[in-house]
Amino acid sequence: MKTKRDRTVVKNLCSALLLCAGMILFSACGAPKQQETEISKEEEHSSVETTVQESSETEESVTAEAPLRLAALKGPTSMGMAYVLSSGDQERHSYDCRVLGSPEEIVPLLVKKEIDVAAVPSNLAAVLYAKTEGNIQVLNINTLGVLYLVERGERVHAITDLKGRTVLASGKGATPEYALRYLLEANGLSEDEVSIEWKSEHAEVVAALAENPDAVALLPEPFVSSAEANLADLRRAVDLTEAWDAAQNKNDAPSALVMGVLVARREIVNEHPDAIAQLLADVTRSVDKVKQNPEEAAKIISELGIVPEAVVKKAIPHANLVSITGVEMKEKLGGYLRVLAEQDVKAIGGALPADDFYFLPEGQR
Repeated sequence: MKTKRDRTVVKNLCSALLLCAGMILFSACGAPKQQETEISKEEEHSSVETTVQESSETEESVTAEAPLRLAALKGPTSMGMAYVLSSGDQERHSYDCRVLGSPEEIVPLLVKKEIDVAAVPSNLAAVLYAKTEGNIQVLNINTLGVLYLVERGERVHAITDLKGRTVLASGKGATPEYALRYLLEANGLSEDEVSIEWKSEHAEVVAALAENPDAVALLPEPFVSSAEANLADLRRAVDLTEAWDAAQNKNDAPSALVMGVLVARREIVNEHPDAIAQLLADVTRSVDKVKQNPEEAAKIISELGIVPEAVVKKAIPHANLVSITGVEMKEKLGGYLRVLAEQDVKAIGGALPADDFYFLPEGQR
């Protein structure tokens, strides 16, 4: 029977999660509604393919006077780029930036050449490469895993501790399911030994955690940080990014759990190499500043409409913000896409991208 305190906790959680409901989670989180960083299996074909078919000739973008046109998504995958996206905080170069609500808004802009560069979920980058016949290149990895196993107790400390337990999760048919199933298999656990109870959205998972102190759940940032504010005993039991690294540590070229990447149209990369090099330098500088100054960055991120300030301040240290380029990017992202392909090749556009998908600076090609 629920106590008055339990009902209050659930009510507070729901209020807090309304703040997150409008945020896009990377990719990464696989929620079934439009507030999602990955395209569902059906959307991969309908949204992207339709956009490609309907696109028409457009003008080229970058000139000596015109800046690169950037698009980013609300949620963790854009947090590290805050100082690039904010015109008031650009130190050296200006960009024409916009922050959008869903991948479906970015796809037509890229295909119709109305933007030059975009921060997108990693699997969407592969889908775009396939649908545009190779006209998309990935520039860097900007976000690693944002997924965590959480519990209200001290029972789970590793993936192997899930044996015989039920995991609450949202994101069936997307990154959360693929990542969790890969890690279960890598740790010698079969589907018969771990039960996964799928919910329709992350808010349902958090509400179930509030009602059941024995539950184990799979959640992404910033939902974990939001839930922590209302469940004092909530504990991050396993960081899936670290678990992935551990499962890959014996490989000669280990992959990573990659949530978000920066992509560009190939003609922009070929015709404006200096602008691309400067952008990557600015993005790397921005990631460093966000991690070094989380309070200042939280205000900028909130002003951009990416994530509310109170949530993002807590989420920054756990969001695995990075700027990984070159050969290391190719190894980590390529291996991750191979794992997705083994589970559902449609999740990456039907086939692994060729080597020219990965932008490698001079000297690394």
